[in-house]
Amino acid sequence: MRLIKLTVLAASMGVAGMAAAADNFAGLTWGESTSNYDSSKRLQQQMPGAKMDDVIKNSGTWGVRAGRDNGHDRVYLTYEQVSDDYHSTLKLRQENLLGSYDRTFSVTDSARLYAGVTGGMTKVSQESKGYSRDTGYGYAIGAQVGGLLALSQAVELEAGFRYLKHNADVDFKERGVGRTGNAELSSSKQSFIGVNVKF
Repeated sequence: MRLIKLTVLAASMGVAGMAAAADNFAGLTWGESTSNYDSSKRLQQQMPGAKMDDVIKNSGTWGVRAGRDNGHDRVYLTYEQVSDDYHSTLKLRQENLLGSYDRTFSVTDSARLYAGVTGGMTKVSQESKGYSRDTGYGYAIGAQVGGLLALSQAVELEAGFRYLKHNADVDFKERGVGRTGNAELSSSKQSFIGVNVKF
């Protein structure tokens, strides 16, 4: 809870400090995500060969974002989605709705580095063959670092890395048999590239 409060406080300070001359921006991101799951003992017993950590592993992830950037601070909202399977049997989908604050540091006239915090909500869907679909919701909170390169006054390239903690879980209910167990998303990491357009 303390980490969540600190994230909200940092984002609030960032919004309060944004200058009136800040630019709006919208962007697209693409990257790779790896998600870690904690399986219940029952699930481990019922599905001994299941490797939940291998379902979303270096999996393609896309996102859209929009926010404001004053050259020193930026705040933005991001929606992103990743889905993958393991041996065509286990399938999981993860969606994040995130609010972020970054502090940026100029390196050259066109290049900046950034570090910031993120908080929001995660939705996990279990869509495995032979199991009833299930959905779980939880928090997402973490931090990110990266770099920005301005190609013009309106277009900027971005590359970054983000780590998040989560607590969303899903049930596995085998059709015609019943509940097999559950798995909880505990953390995820993502490396990404993107392009932002200022207006």
